[in-house]
Amino acid sequence: MSVHDLCCIGYITQDKIVTAKSTVYMPGGTSFYFAHAIKRLDPKGFLLVTALADADKAAVEDIREEGIEVKTLPTAHSVCFENIYGENQNERTQRVTAKADPFTIEGLRDISARIIHLGSLLADDFSLDVIKYLSGKGLLSVDVQGFLRKVDNEKVLPVDWAEKREALKHIHILKANETEMEVLTGCSNPREAALLIADWGVKEVLLTLGDKGSLIYAKGQFYEIPAYYALQIVDATGCGDTYMVGYLYMRNKGASYREAGCFAAAMCTIKLQMHGPFCGTESEVRKIINPA
Repeated sequence: MSVHDLCCIGYITQDKIVTAKSTVYMPGGTSFYFAHAIKRLDPKGFLLVTALADADKAAVEDIREEGIEVKTLPTAHSVCFENIYGENQNERTQRVTAKADPFTIEGLRDISARIIHLGSLLADDFSLDVIKYLSGKGLLSVDVQGFLRKVDNEKVLPVDWAEKREALKHIHILKANETEMEVLTGCSNPREAALLIADWGVKEVLLTLGDKGSLIYAKGQFYEIPAYYALQIVDATGCGDTYMVGYLYMRNKGASYREAGCFAAAMCTIKLQMHGPFCGTESEVRKIINPA
């Protein structure tokens, strides 16, 4: 079994994105944004694991043609999301019109990587047993968003993560935004929330705070990461996934927590200014961090 440097597991979705200026139909989901962003950096050693219906597999072929290694698992339906943004891009209303089958241990037995990132979209994507299993295959990274939302009559509703105290013992890196942070911990103060999440077992806590930047807590120290200026804000969909790409890409290269966080934030600035996934370059990211 080959061991990859970085593996992302998550669904490619069929998305409808509605903003004040436009309505766009396109593939989405963690897998889609992660794969298209990593190809702009360096896809060597990267594995994408996804699941989508046969009728939607063209999205996978497009990614493979870009030189990305992909493992596709069967599912009766693809996940279908509708994302509606207000004037404030931090505010989003969602509907889910179709769900995929959950990921299973059996489907993931041949997965092994230095860092395994779970791009959860809904609460039942990854069971506690799957989390425990994958934590033995590499450092486990999680975007908490999906574990904190369920679908009721197509509406996406916030919920607490019932198994969080057990699951977080097995998670090395966890990302949450401001809303998710408060649902998960009950804390509105990012530093208090980070300390509590770390107390529950997470080694690297990443809290993204919109235009206030982000906060990283690791090895007993806080790192405040700026939000870099964007010339225009076009589409925030996929920004959380873009942040994780930048952070994990840099951490895998041996970068410090602060360096990885700044790189991730700069990637998000580029992503915000266009529809679809990140399509900048590493050089452009570094120019945002160090414009001189």
